[in-house]
Amino acid sequence: MSFARAGLRTLRSLPPSQVYRSSVLIHQRRLISDEARKLIDNAVQSNPLVVFMKGTPEAPQCGFSRAVCQILDVQGVPREKIVSYNCLEDQELRSAIKEYSEWPTIPQVYVKGEFVGGCDIVLSMHQSGELENLLIKEGLAPPLPEEEPAPKA
Repeated sequence: MSFARAGLRTLRSLPPSQVYRSSVLIHQRRLISDEARKLIDNAVQSNPLVVFMKGTPEAPQCGFSRAVCQILDVQGVPREKIVSYNCLEDQELRSAIKEYSEWPTIPQVYVKGEFVGGCDIVLSMHQSGELENLLIKEGLAPPLPEEEPAPKA
């Protein structure tokens, strides 16, 4: 039996949804240029905190990007620790980052090379305290000072 026939038999044994998902992923991997993939890889691997957003942290140009920046501010992340890329300035980056992360929306947050999520996930993590723990653990935000016990009267 030829290799191609064995592969076809394997594909036919998979559920259609899994075959579709695999073919979409293969197709997406081909859409992003090698140059764009290397650029994004380099950005997320060589910087501890990366935000792909619309606008800049100083001047966000969409409400979701603004919300992510405000959450990072509330968490105490210094602006100099945030490496941001304005996806409105580069159309290739705007589409490539969505393919790279397999996440359809911008903004996108990466911590230590790992995709954290978009605005909704970052907001949820902020509300649960999970984001604070992650940022402190990775040295991106200062730990909260310990509360001193109230003096007994």
